[in-house]
Amino acid sequence: MKHLISRKKAVYPISDFFREYLLRYGRLSSAGIRYEDLRRFDKEIPVYNEAGEDTLWSTVFYPPTEQEEIHHHLLLTYAILKAEGDLSFARNLYIDRIDVCNYGNTLPFRVRIVNRLNENFDYFYIKRVDANRIYGLELEHILSPNRINYFIHENTVIEEHVIGIPANDFARESMPMTRFDLVRLAKEFVKFNERSFICLLGDMHSGNFVIDITRDFEKWHFHMRPIDFDQQCHHWRKETYIPECYPQNGPFLRATRRYLSPENVDQYQREERALITGRVRVSHGRFDRLMEVMQEDLIAPDEHVRRLGAQLAAHYEDETFERCVTMGELVYASIHRLFDRKGTPNPLLQPTWP
Repeated sequence: MKHLISRKKAVYPISDFFREYLLRYGRLSSAGIRYEDLRRFDKEIPVYNEAGEDTLWSTVFYPPTEQEEIHHHLLLTYAILKAEGDLSFARNLYIDRIDVCNYGNTLPFRVRIVNRLNENFDYFYIKRVDANRIYGLELEHILSPNRINYFIHENTVIEEHVIGIPANDFARESMPMTRFDLVRLAKEFVKFNERSFICLLGDMHSGNFVIDITRDFEKWHFHMRPIDFDQQCHHWRKETYIPECYPQNGPFLRATRRYLSPENVDQYQREERALITGRVRVSHGRFDRLMEVMQEDLIAPDEHVRRLGAQLAAHYEDETFERCVTMGELVYASIHRLFDRKGTPNPLLQPTWP
């Protein structure tokens, strides 16, 4: 299962119904940079990390006649993202670097912005709008412990930087050594695995999520956060939505199997399900409104819906999934079944790859 996703997905537009939902919850803006504006660069150079390895990002440069205008619109965009468009907030900020990722499905831009008073810096991202990605951002905002800050201008989405250590770097360089740390890391992986599968967030290999580390009076806490939502309920294969199925996540799965008993895994999965149902209840109707839109939307081929529905029906032993005709209906069925408190087959205890 080295290649769960073998080809790039189609880009799906935001429907009028979905746009009404986004307007209601303050996700649309009448101003900001457009993705197409950033495509006007005339030079680029690769970005290497401290070890001299290619990061798959390139720094881009613009003609002098265009650079000033682009930087101004980027400052305005950052002000909208962080301060509701108050440009006085950005008077001491400047654009230090603009990078583009030439690898993958979306070709996103990453902007590094610096405060000239103290040299502190931040990043934000500019991407093409894709309905799958926006549904993923909304579901993450509502149903996870994380809050997602983003907005849409025309056909461009601007996303806040998610702070954390890329999970692939963490696994290679920063895996904690004590048993207690590994237990906590394994617990978080179980919860992350469960949340991704329930919400049908796909492609969560270690290159697409980060690990946020928090220090408290008893050592460290670990928190896994997705940073890529392109494969939100799009692919037909069930394993796409189970992080444990990706070989890149092997270090986390091995820690889970070594340090957690089956009873521990079951406990943490039940905790995560209870947390998700609690977040639905306190969403003040936002989750229900999102589902009303999502169940009507077409964000995957019918064949993908049919095949994934059949696999989920077999997994849960529930024919409801076979009757779903859209990906939104599959997501709703997956989350709604949490409220009946039935037991669920455990992917971590029944691994789907050797």
